[in-house]
Amino acid sequence: MTNKITKSSTAEYFAKNLQQVGFSSPLKAVLTTLKEAVDNSMDACEVAGILPEITVEVKRMGVGSSKNSELVKIVVEDNGPGIEPDDLAKVFGEYLASSKFGRGQCSRGQQGIGISAATTWAQLTNAKGAFVRTKTSSMRKAIEARVDVDIKSNTGVVRNKETVDWDKKTSGVRVEFVIDGRIQLNGDGGLITYMEGTVLVNPHLTLHYKLLDNDWIHVERVSNDSPDIPEATLPHPHTFKLGEFITHATLFGKTSLAQFLKTGFSRISDQSIKDFVAKGLPKALLTKPISALKEDDFKKVFLAVQNTELMSPSTKSVLTVGEESLSKSIQRLGEIDFFSVVARKPTICDFKPVSVEVALARFKNRNLEADEPVQLLRFANRVPLQFDKSGCAITWAIESVNWKNYALSQPKSSLPIGPYIFAVSVVSPFIKFKNASKETIDASEELVEEIRRALMQAGQKLSRHIKKEDREADLERKLSHIEQFGPILVESLVRITKSSDVRKKKAEDGLKKLLGRDSQVAVAELEVASARLSKLKAHQDKKLGTDIADEETESEVIETAVENSKAAKSKKPASTKKKK
Repeated sequence: MTNKITKSSTAEYFAKNLQQVGFSSPLKAVLTTLKEAVDNSMDACEVAGILPEITVEVKRMGVGSSKNSELVKIVVEDNGPGIEPDDLAKVFGEYLASSKFGRGQCSRGQQGIGISAATTWAQLTNAKGAFVRTKTSSMRKAIEARVDVDIKSNTGVVRNKETVDWDKKTSGVRVEFVIDGRIQLNGDGGLITYMEGTVLVNPHLTLHYKLLDNDWIHVERVSNDSPDIPEATLPHPHTFKLGEFITHATLFGKTSLAQFLKTGFSRISDQSIKDFVAKGLPKALLTKPISALKEDDFKKVFLAVQNTELMSPSTKSVLTVGEESLSKSIQRLGEIDFFSVVARKPTICDFKPVSVEVALARFKNRNLEADEPVQLLRFANRVPLQFDKSGCAITWAIESVNWKNYALSQPKSSLPIGPYIFAVSVVSPFIKFKNASKETIDASEELVEEIRRALMQAGQKLSRHIKKEDREADLERKLSHIEQFGPILVESLVRITKSSDVRKKKAEDGLKKLLGRDSQVAVAELEVASARLSKLKAHQDKKLGTDIADEETESEVIETAVENSKAAKSKKPASTKKKK
């Protein structure tokens, strides 16, 4: 008896394996759903040349249907071009339905899996898929509907479709998911961390968000330039394996082999074709259609191509944020004590165009611990990567740098230590992820080395800042000692040598010159403090055991004197500390 072999749809496969696309836990489910919706909004706005304005709301609705989960509502609304009503089923309910699938472009989403997986998760955990409202510029009213996934056939099903009024001026999309999940705000996998990361690498974005019972946060754009998305680029043949090469070729049908090689890959010219022939490609195959080639023929073609030196692909297809925009954007996250930004020129890694940008920052309003590892923010094509950072090429690159050379502590083979945020962005039309959930960039020697170079450039700026701070602190300590004991020394020397007042005045002037600032006010305050201390001691001796609540304590006198001394150093008004 033989078992019957059955066939399952793409949707059925992913419905049973949602952990592969970021739904492996309630915590990941919330962040992945939010990320996919925001990614779609950002890409749609950029393709249409619209400066994005996105509103996000996440709140608890009750207890979830699965163990250790909550019922969570996620709403994302944008001002993008909108979705045509006839496309709703494909966008939200069909896997591998995407206009960008297989294109070599620096876009966030390409596979057409993410938002459909979010619909599936909502359907599996709450029996309802995505609730969508859409309006295009040509529509007088908006369309509202619920979209579910027909898992058996991998098609979207539109339910309860109706026309509604919407106060959108031109166009936009609002999508709502109610799912089982668990909300985390801070740290790796936190919603706030994701929001701030999205803001950082998208300076043209205006973002409004409300998470749980917290107040609305409004982050205005710092750039009015919508990114000019470069044209899609063709892959380089040296990035292919034999099986991939054959699969890619079959898409060209009856096209001749020579035409396929020139139009299916980048940097292949007529001269390249001649070089392939010189490396063993049978000339007779060049005029044959792809559909007529056999497996042995493909092997001969593939080997000839791999053994031929070819030009590296163009880097014009790479999109970058830029140092100026990144510098402005990072300041939206809070008051900065120091930051260093480096945007390297696009280069080629593993025959793929790549751009790496790095920002190192220390914020005044962050409770970052000096003895904890730096906070790491990773980005791929301007999308924050929130999980599995230990296996990421970015993490490997940071750990491989000797940060002790840049004045930071660093345990062996670990992230450096200090109250800093390290943000690293990798942009490429052909980023290779380790899994379908796109949480970790696959590491190669060339990519890690390129990230290392960007980090070391930023580290040099950081090192100069830290060493400057150390020198200033050391100088301040020395000046403080001189300022404290200098007047006493002058007074003692004058008394011992019985010098005149003129000689004393010259010594005091010399002390001021040595310090590089006027210490007269500090000296005066110290003298006043000394007199008040003497008066306080006399008062205590006279009224020993009585209540002296109306007098300043000794510590308060010293504190006031020290504050006024500091004020004198910076030429600020002296303290007017009130008596208790």
